[in-house]
Amino acid sequence: MKKFEEKTISSNRIYEGKIINLKVDEVSLPNGNTSKRELVEHPGAVALVALTPDNKIILVEQYRKALERTIVEIPAGKIEKGEAPEVTALRELEEETGYTAEKLDLIQSFSTSPGFADEIIHLYAAEGLSKATSGAVLDDDEFVELMEVSIEEAEQMMKENRIYDAKTAFAVLWAKQKLSIEN
Repeated sequence: MKKFEEKTISSNRIYEGKIINLKVDEVSLPNGNTSKRELVEHPGAVALVALTPDNKIILVEQYRKALERTIVEIPAGKIEKGEAPEVTALRELEEETGYTAEKLDLIQSFSTSPGFADEIIHLYAAEGLSKATSGAVLDDDEFVELMEVSIEEAEQMMKENRIYDAKTAFAVLWAKQKLSIEN
């Protein structure tokens, strides 16, 4: 038995969407009582720390409806059904930024909101960047501005809450540490 495990008694999917599903599970708690859990099912995503040869981090600025504001993020995207995370990462890098990478290294996979969602993000370092011949090819509903900034500029964006999401903050701190070790 897993420590503090909550065993599912019943599960009721209440919404099936294009990106997420919602369900309500009734669970048995470790003390024998029962409770309900509202859960988001997500197919997972990838995100990329892409550093240019002159050690600029590639970011995208875009509007996020859930926050009702524009934020600056690392390139990222949802894993399509049956797609390997590495394939998604290379596809998203090229679509959002117009760059390709010779190599991807998995930095870490992590949960975004374990209290209510099962989404896992696979964070990759993209190495050996070069401009793709096609340039950025955004989805029809995607509007982004490409940015290449120094780590110091990215840290300033964090202080100003322009970088406002955990994956990007994690990526900036990882890149800062990587560059300090290399220099």
